[in-house]
Amino acid sequence: MRQLRNDGGAVLDRVARGTSLVVTRDGAEVAELRPRLRRSAPAEQLVARRRRLPVVDPDRLRADVDDLLDPGL
Repeated sequence: MRQLRNDGGAVLDRVARGTSLVVTRDGAEVAELRPRLRRSAPAEQLVARRRRLPVVDPDRLRADVDDLLDPGL
């Protein structure tokens, strides 16, 4: 716990580089610091999501935005 308190930035830098660490208090394990898992969606899922997006007409979108906002801005 002392090292985490005194050198928190350096400890988190180690975790950011991929190191998992166990935090202890008076010799007893109380927590684990580990890098976050970054999972990306499979390509097939991304393609399927893209196909479900609505078709946007850019001219109509611009007209809708102009109706909502002052075009002189």
